[in-house]
Amino acid sequence: MPVSSFWEPYSDLQVELESVTNLMADQIRLRNKEIESVLLESIYHGGKMIRPAYTLLFSKFGENQQVDRTLALSAAVELLHTATLIHDDIVDDSPLRRGAPSLQSQYGKDVAVYAGDYLFTVCFRLLSNYADTTEQIEVNTRGMERILMGELDQMYLRYNKNMSIRNYLTQISGKTAQLFALACYSGALNGGKSEKFSRNGYYIGSHIGMAFQIIDDILDYSQTAIVFGKPVLEDVRQGIYTAPLIFALQEKNLRLGELIDKQERLTEADAKEIQQLVIKLGGLEKAKQLARKYTQKAIKRIDLLPDQKEKEQIKKITLSLLDRPI
Repeated sequence: MPVSSFWEPYSDLQVELESVTNLMADQIRLRNKEIESVLLESIYHGGKMIRPAYTLLFSKFGENQQVDRTLALSAAVELLHTATLIHDDIVDDSPLRRGAPSLQSQYGKDVAVYAGDYLFTVCFRLLSNYADTTEQIEVNTRGMERILMGELDQMYLRYNKNMSIRNYLTQISGKTAQLFALACYSGALNGGKSEKFSRNGYYIGSHIGMAFQIIDDILDYSQTAIVFGKPVLEDVRQGIYTAPLIFALQEKNLRLGELIDKQERLTEADAKEIQQLVIKLGGLEKAKQLARKYTQKAIKRIDLLPDQKEKEQIKKITLSLLDRPI
């Protein structure tokens, strides 16, 4: 099944990602064919497959990679990501995902919870079927734990207008950056590279994930729902305060404080006013500076990788992801 046109400049990687997609789809077997069809649709017409791409690329620095195992590991990373998105939409009560109706908006929260849980089991079934040791399962288990801790941190800090940038960075380091870190680290480890090399991959992935999430949070304040592919300003209505808003709140603007104090009673007009104030108070610009900082950190570490084709591909892909118009 063809993957995103984003990968057309990388023909070898594109073919491998198509194999990853097909492997993921082959693992989905449900008695409820309607829900099975929805899950298959999310796999075949999902996102860009960024995280498995990093897994595949980092595995090529080693000399011990096995193709079947590498594809399975990449598929497991993407299945883990897809499961977390389904659960995110439940928590956020989001009607859209990538411009289409979310699973929970179509079939209800109960079905969506079990569908997300099912994908977690598929992820670990793949790992157990293809891993020759328990190490990869342990790595992914620790990664999942950190991802869930980030989600719990986010829930704990909802509607907290005293939330600091440090709180925010801790939250997204688990919620988003951990999955990028896991993708790069496990790929390198699977290829047979040393712990030191794999650890550098971990930090590269973490920095990429941090910048990626900050940019997403900037786009929430600067794009339309049609362009963004999901509702904008939804985070602030859900009491999730991200970098642009946190920076703006530091300016102690009276009107912004009054709006935030409304919490669950925020109207759409209130959210729009918050958006305008965040821009006016410099929240977007400071968030952009923070995203650039993590992008520079990632590139600095990528430059330390051995000089081979995959290094240049990793650098080019990273810059194309993190240089999105914001």
